[in-house]
Amino acid sequence: MSAEMLRAPAEVKYAEELDWLESVDDGPKPFSWRLSPKMVRIFILGSERSDGLEREIPQKWFGDRSFVERAIVTLASDRGLLLIGDPGTGKSWLAELLAAAISRNSTLVVQGTAGTTEDHIKYSWNVSMVIAKGQSRESMIPSPIMTAMEQGVIGRFEELTRATSDVQDALISILSEKYVSIPELDDDAVVFAKPGFSIIATANSRDRGVNDLSSALKRRFNFVRIPVVSNKKSEAEIVRFRTTELLRRHSIELELPPTLLDILLQSFADLRAAAASASSDDEKLESALSTAEQIGVLEDAILHSHFFGDRTLRPQTLAGSLVGSLARRSPEDLAILNKYWHGVVEPRSKKEGGPWQEFLDGGRQALETLS
Repeated sequence: MSAEMLRAPAEVKYAEELDWLESVDDGPKPFSWRLSPKMVRIFILGSERSDGLEREIPQKWFGDRSFVERAIVTLASDRGLLLIGDPGTGKSWLAELLAAAISRNSTLVVQGTAGTTEDHIKYSWNVSMVIAKGQSRESMIPSPIMTAMEQGVIGRFEELTRATSDVQDALISILSEKYVSIPELDDDAVVFAKPGFSIIATANSRDRGVNDLSSALKRRFNFVRIPVVSNKKSEAEIVRFRTTELLRRHSIELELPPTLLDILLQSFADLRAAAASASSDDEKLESALSTAEQIGVLEDAILHSHFFGDRTLRPQTLAGSLVGSLARRSPEDLAILNKYWHGVVEPRSKKEGGPWQEFLDGGRQALETLS
């Protein structure tokens, strides 16, 4: 089934693994959870020898264990969970894995935008059915959040701070009262949430000031802040994990040289350090320089090598992908990258040689093309 999807949700992608965990899980399960909290953690963070399982469960989210455990405990208490952090820190992926493990359904999602309305989190109407038969539960179109309430499962709200204050206010009553009133109906006019219902929301910390959360809404959520991955080893594991998935999905046989992964990680570390010491926004790249953007750079380079190269990932291709992905503003970003290439990459290539020299040449060529 997953082979017929461009991107299979976690519960489909890891269906066999979830089935096995469920079959051996003898721990206490809150509400209608499919797995116990301990098994949810194992599914997300991977198994250890001390867990005593007969098979190894691979790690799927890379981060501090305490973040995952606090998120699980929050959902077990039926409070809302808000994952907040910089772009590319894996908030949405963690939310998807939690919903897949707890409810076996991670697709009940509302995407927060300036155009999101109350209808998107409550209900709307099938106009043709209303004209033919009038307003009834049959002609009502429940939102993903209302569906999650009726089924007693996890609903998700992506980019909460992108939604307007009216939408956020509507969410307060759902989180507080655990029901939705339908004033258009005389009978069956209230939808009550079943045990197991909760909401996992995500928020971008860089969106502060767009649509700030009210104190009332903040009280309905437990906050879990997901920091930017700063540990080079952890970041390498994330990039390697996602790249392996990409190669498998595209049926590409291409080796990722460890030296090129090191160059990519070092380049992002250098650029982050430069951004941290910058005195103004004009001296910072528009990119958040997140782990997700590293994966995007590497994905672009791999696909370019596969389709237009000799199916070997080379430093020049990686450099061109990095410049092309990060140079979003002209001339600001181009000037920052040009300064980095001449002030950092060039001296390093003279000192270390090898792939750094080819990386230098590839970056120079890409910068000249864009200038």
